[in-house]
Amino acid sequence: MAQFMDVRETAQYLNMSVQWVYREAPRAGLAPYRFGAGRNAKIQFKMSEVHAWLKQQKMDLG
Repeated sequence: MAQFMDVRETAQYLNMSVQWVYREAPRAGLAPYRFGAGRNAKIQFKMSEVHAWLKQQKMDLG
């Protein structure tokens, strides 16, 4: 079973703001998952996808 992080946990893990996660993470390639409907929907991110995305951001400065 996949494990998920909510927006706040994702922001903390990435050292980014909650606002960045809502606005920019999907544009940057992180797919959000919506659980529920309407205003009470919960947005979460799959941990394995966040880890994989983070590895892709690695810069080679050498």
